[in-house]
Amino acid sequence: MSENITTKKQDSRHELRELVNSQLRLMLEQNNLEGAKSLLLPVQPVDIAEAIGDLPETMQLIAFRLLNKTEAIDVYEHLNYDIQQALIQEFKRQEVLDIVDKMSPDDRARLFDELPASVVSRILEQLSPEERQATNLLLGYGEDTAGRIMTPEYISLKETFTVAETLTRIRSLARASELIYYMYVTDASRHLVGIVSLRDLVIGSPEDTLDKVLTKDVVYVKTDMDQEEVAKLIQRYDFLAVPVVDKELRLVGIVTVDDVIDILEREATEDIYALGAVQSDGESYFKTNLFTVARRRVTWLLVLLLTNTFTGAIIGAQEDLLTQVTVLAAFIPLLIGTGGNIGTQSSTVVIRGLSTDKVNDLGPAKIILREAIAGLILGLILGVLATIWAYFLPQTNGDLIVCASVGISLVAIAVLASVSGSALPFLFRSFGLDPALMSAPFITTAVDVLGVLIYFTIARTLLGI
Repeated sequence: MSENITTKKQDSRHELRELVNSQLRLMLEQNNLEGAKSLLLPVQPVDIAEAIGDLPETMQLIAFRLLNKTEAIDVYEHLNYDIQQALIQEFKRQEVLDIVDKMSPDDRARLFDELPASVVSRILEQLSPEERQATNLLLGYGEDTAGRIMTPEYISLKETFTVAETLTRIRSLARASELIYYMYVTDASRHLVGIVSLRDLVIGSPEDTLDKVLTKDVVYVKTDMDQEEVAKLIQRYDFLAVPVVDKELRLVGIVTVDDVIDILEREATEDIYALGAVQSDGESYFKTNLFTVARRRVTWLLVLLLTNTFTGAIIGAQEDLLTQVTVLAAFIPLLIGTGGNIGTQSSTVVIRGLSTDKVNDLGPAKIILREAIAGLILGLILGVLATIWAYFLPQTNGDLIVCASVGISLVAIAVLASVSGSALPFLFRSFGLDPALMSAPFITTAVDVLGVLIYFTIARTLLGI
């Protein structure tokens, strides 16, 4: 019964989002501002942000100004950075202060990363002293580190507090903290001593002091840890948040799970783009200028174009063989295409394993051996099928030697592609290069050049030419 109610609620929310997306633009085009304002009233901030993002740029500011101040702050934090930047350029001074000053420090720091330095300086000067200090603290840490994405809005407690005192303190500080499920116990020097969950407090006796209910075995991260490692740690332990400490192990902030979700999505997107040899630079690909897109993609395409000239040179060097057995040329696309697909499969699983640390238990040698065996099995299956298929093609006239050349070459190329696809990501990682970005073009190079060379070598050997 409860599942049906939940499903119905989700369906109604989906219908509401669709209604807003379709009707909001129409109402703004008709200058029906009151109707548009009424339309947005029952909608969640994240859905309003999505609807504003789908509007033309000329309408985004109009739609945003229909929101009341409290709702505007929540909506603004969910907008894409490019829309945030465009809107802030149009805001009046007081509007900027009303929104930016009330944003959470970590969201504000990410916004400032995207804005021009002159705009950031001007806004910082106008923030309240407390918010300016909190923002400067985060901006002082390196990009893509725990210190940069953490929030300093957390509840800090002392061991001597009783459970009753702690609950009273939570009530007074709840609105100023981003998360109240976890509370952090520190000593007089702000060193992290332990952690207390809201559940521990609810089931604990009101007279108990925190040293009796806290957990002292705390998992924490340091301010200079890479944000992707922080995300993996939270994912591994199913945390809602993880405390961040400085070099002296003093508590300076927390990283919450909502920030981690954004990081994992962004990192996964970058890896997927990189697998296709496309540079994303963290921007939305489909909103990027087409000339910028072409500039980023052309580099690896030129690399692949250059490697194809080597392939062409090898084929040209086999002119005497192709003159005598012309049909051999018909199978070149099949062999290098299949090899490229097998290599891409191997590199994809290995790169994903590297991203999720799933390959650490086996190690590079075992992974490469495993993929080589998989390539051999695939090669034998495909080689047999290719040999039989080639035998019945009219071009081969049932020439078993030509058919065998195709089948044996396919086995060798499959093994080569599997080894290349699994080994290159490890090799590039050892050099400090991005395995996802570097592997695809080099795998294509290895399979194309060496695959054609293997094919003609086997054919010459079998044909005795």
